[in-house]
Amino acid sequence: ILPVKSVHVSVVPDIKVIPGGQSIGVKIKSNGIMVVGYNLVKTPQRSFSPGEEASIKVGDVITEIDGRKTESVEQAAMLINKAGKDERDAEVTVIRSRSAVRLHVKPAWDKETETYRIGLYIRDSAAGVGTLTFYAPDHKVFGALGHVISDMDTGQPIAVKDGQVVHSRVTSIDKGESGQPGEKRGSMIDEDNVLGSITKNTDFGVFGTMKKIPDYGKVTEAMPIALAEQVKEGPAKILTVVNGQRVEEYDIEIVNVLRQKYPATKSMVIKITDSRLLEQTGGIIQGMSGSPILQDGKIVGAVTHVFVNDPTQGYGVFIEWMLNEAGIPTKSAIPKAS
Repeated sequence: ILPVKSVHVSVVPDIKVIPGGQSIGVKIKSNGIMVVGYNLVKTPQRSFSPGEEASIKVGDVITEIDGRKTESVEQAAMLINKAGKDERDAEVTVIRSRSAVRLHVKPAWDKETETYRIGLYIRDSAAGVGTLTFYAPDHKVFGALGHVISDMDTGQPIAVKDGQVVHSRVTSIDKGESGQPGEKRGSMIDEDNVLGSITKNTDFGVFGTMKKIPDYGKVTEAMPIALAEQVKEGPAKILTVVNGQRVEEYDIEIVNVLRQKYPATKSMVIKITDSRLLEQTGGIIQGMSGSPILQDGKIVGAVTHVFVNDPTQGYGVFIEWMLNEAGIPTKSAIPKAS
């Protein structure tokens, strides 16, 4: 009698999602207050930044002031002003390189604003326009952008407290050329009609919950996904918006596929081959990130980055990695007797 042993085999679930391409407005609230610069407090004696002198650094995220969780710019200003009126230092807790650091800073009276300040430019939210990658109707979740949202001044990834996805439209295009990436210019519309809630901002994009896919899509039915090892070099298509809200389909070439056993953001090199898109945009432009990539009737990935010196080419990320980030497992292991 042969002994029975347990082995693991990889099982691919039957995953189908609806490809996006719609232009979306993204609004996120940061988990803490981002320090994005210094400004001068003008006292009768001198002009200086008490925060800078107390070693608060650009890129720090303020999470507490005097032991109180600090969630808005207005709340931070109120707590700083109170410490100043009490003629004492404020204890400021910041997150720096994933570690909490406590610092003491003495607010100074600003003669121009007639309030106590510590001389920091701070921000508690960010907003912009991007592209929806997929909507998973069975899970009611979405993925978008294909890359992390970073603060525009510090370049630091924004830790999300919460956020929203709303409708947007593309209003104009700055065409890309060598050395100068182009850009979609857009505006948010119907902001009271929230499409979805953002729960994660990672290297692979933003993710969250959504009740239904937005209108104006090119594809309205769910279609199968390709796993990383199934993506191949050759012709493909992307879905994106270049004018208004209507999603269009454009030809591309997947020129190189990087065989990744573990998630990474630069999964493939793509080249825009569609003459219509090249005429309108010059290639891949900012705001196009997240545009889904289709090949052989499957969703294989999303556009992520442009090559600065050749805007016709850029990187894409495998859809498998984005689905995993959204909480949808693409492989599972089950025991098999032998």
